[in-house]
Amino acid sequence: STIKAKFRTHLKSQRQKSLNGGGITRIQKQHNKGSLTARERLTLLFDKNTFHEIDQLKVHRCQEFDMNKEENKIPGDGVVTGYGKVNGRTVYAFSQDFTVFGGSLSETHAQKIVKIMDMALRVGCPVIGLNDSGGARIQDGVDSLAGYCDIFQMNVDSSGVIPQLSVIMGPCAGGAVYSPAMTDFIFMVDQTSYMFVTGPEVVKTVTNEDVTKEELGGSGVHSTKTGVAHDSFPNDIDAIRAMRILLDYLPSSNDPSTLPIKESVTDPMDRSVPTLENLVPDDANIPYDIKDIIREVVDYGDMFEIMPEYAKNIVTAFARMNGQTVGIVGNNPMTLAGCLDIGSSTKAARFVRFCNAFNIPLVTFVDVPGFLPGTGQEHNGIIRHGAKLLFAYAEATVPKITVITRKAYGGAYDVMASKHLRADANYAWPGAEVAVMGAKGAAEIIFRGKDIERNTKDYTERFANPMVAAQRGFIDDIIEPSMTRAVICRDLELLRHKKMPKIDRKNSNIPL
Repeated sequence: STIKAKFRTHLKSQRQKSLNGGGITRIQKQHNKGSLTARERLTLLFDKNTFHEIDQLKVHRCQEFDMNKEENKIPGDGVVTGYGKVNGRTVYAFSQDFTVFGGSLSETHAQKIVKIMDMALRVGCPVIGLNDSGGARIQDGVDSLAGYCDIFQMNVDSSGVIPQLSVIMGPCAGGAVYSPAMTDFIFMVDQTSYMFVTGPEVVKTVTNEDVTKEELGGSGVHSTKTGVAHDSFPNDIDAIRAMRILLDYLPSSNDPSTLPIKESVTDPMDRSVPTLENLVPDDANIPYDIKDIIREVVDYGDMFEIMPEYAKNIVTAFARMNGQTVGIVGNNPMTLAGCLDIGSSTKAARFVRFCNAFNIPLVTFVDVPGFLPGTGQEHNGIIRHGAKLLFAYAEATVPKITVITRKAYGGAYDVMASKHLRADANYAWPGAEVAVMGAKGAAEIIFRGKDIERNTKDYTERFANPMVAAQRGFIDDIIEPSMTRAVICRDLELLRHKKMPKIDRKNSNIPL
C-alpha cells in the first residue's frame, strides 16, 4: 500500500541519517584530528561482517532548548551499540559518536549503553566501551546524570562476572570517567584522549595552576603516573588491535568453561629451557629483566603485558602455558631492585583479583629484596597498599604456582604468593635465597657488628639458599631453571579442576 511504501521510504532515510552521524563536515573534522568515527572503530574491532547494531533508530526525548527540532533528532543519539564476533567469540560493544552532539550522554544515550551491558551480562559475554564523549548533555539536565548512574550500577553488577574493557579515544571528563574507572582494563590513545574529573579551566580558577588537557589527564599521565590506564597507543588502530589481542586471552565470563585454550602444537609442555641456567646473575646486586625469563617459559615467548609503563618494578601479564591462559606476576630487578612499593602493590593486587574472578591460574616469579623503605612510602600508606597484594593473593582460590628465581626476603617473601598464603606449588632455583633479610644485614644485627666478614660468610653458607625453606616444606622442591616450564605446565594440568571451599560471608573487606 501507499502508506507502507511511504513508511519504508521514511525508515530507509532514518537509517541513512543514523549512518551519517553528525554529517560529512563533522566526520571530516574527526579525521583531521587523527581519529576514526564511531562506526569505523567498530568495523576494526569486530571480525568482518559480524557486527549487528541494536537501537539504531532510537532518538532522544528532550524538548528543551530547540532539541525538539527535526535536525536535532539524529537516530542513534550519539552512540552506536550492538554485538558481533571478535576472534570468533561474541562480544557486545558501544562506540560513542563525537560527531553527534560531541558524543554527549543523554537519557536515551545511556539507555542504549545499559541495554547492551545488560544483554552481555545475560548471555555471559565481554563488553567493550569505545569512549569519545564531551560528557553529560546539558540540555537533558538531571536525566543525563541519572543515565550515568544507571551505567555505573551496571558496571558494578557486571564486575567479576563478565570482562569489561574500555578504550578512551577522545575526551572523557567529569562524572564520565567513573564508568571506565570501574571496568577491568583501560586503554588510551596518545594526544587525542584524556581523562580528568575537573578540566584545566576549573583547575586554573581554583588553584591558579596553568595546565593543558594532556598534562592534566593525557595518556602519558595515566599510563605512567596515576595507573588509571593500563596502556596507551599512538592511534585508534593500534589501540583497537591491542584490545583484540587482549580479548583473545580472556574468558567470555566467570564460567570456567569459557576459558580459551589454544593447543600449543609446536611448543611442547615439557620443553627444556637451558637458556634459563645463565639468565640470573649470581651477584644479587646485578639486575636482570624478569621479562626475559617469562618469555622463555611461556608458549612461543608471547605475553601481553598489563600496565607496562607503570610501576615497572613488577610485571603483570597474560600469557599461555600448554595452551591455557595464565596470569603472570613477577618482581623485576631492573627497577628499584624489584622492591615492592605502593604502585607495584596496587598494580599487582588488582591484576591478581581479576585473574581470580575469572578463573585464570596465577604464576608468580619472585625476586624481591623487601618493601621499598623511606618516609615517602610510609607517609603515603605502604602498609595499607602493601596489604592489598597480601590480601589479594590470600583470597585467590585459582591455581597458584610460585617460582623463586633469586631472593625472597622478609615480609615481601610472604606477600608474593608464598606457601603460607595457600599457594598450590612453590619452587626455588638452586641459587635462590629465602631469608628474613640479606646476609650482611642479618649478621650485623645478630652479632652486633662483631667480625662481620666471617659471620656474614657463615650466615650466607647456612641460610642464603633455599635448603632451610625446603626442609620446612615452605617450598615443594628445588628445581633446575631449565625444567621450570615443564614443572609449571605439569602442575597447571594437575590443578585444572582445583576446588576450594567457599567461606560464608557477604563480602571481604580488602584494605582499599
